[in-house]
Amino acid sequence: MNKDKEVQAYLRGELTEEEKIKYEIAGELGVLDKVIEGGWRSLSAKETGRIGGLMTRRKKQEQGA
Repeated sequence: MNKDKEVQAYLRGELTEEEKIKYEIAGELGVLDKVIEGGWRSLSAKETGRIGGLMTRRKKQEQGA
């Protein structure tokens, strides 16, 4: 999915559960505006890695619960 389509889907609430978690974590880290403006490619490797790590942690918590 390209950046504009994904952002529009986010704004309409039409994302998969995994994508929703990704956007939620981006918001918690304070980079959601950056993602909406420039797409995921606008993030640094450190920011992207942090989001991926938190997504993995949440998935493991959900599986264990």
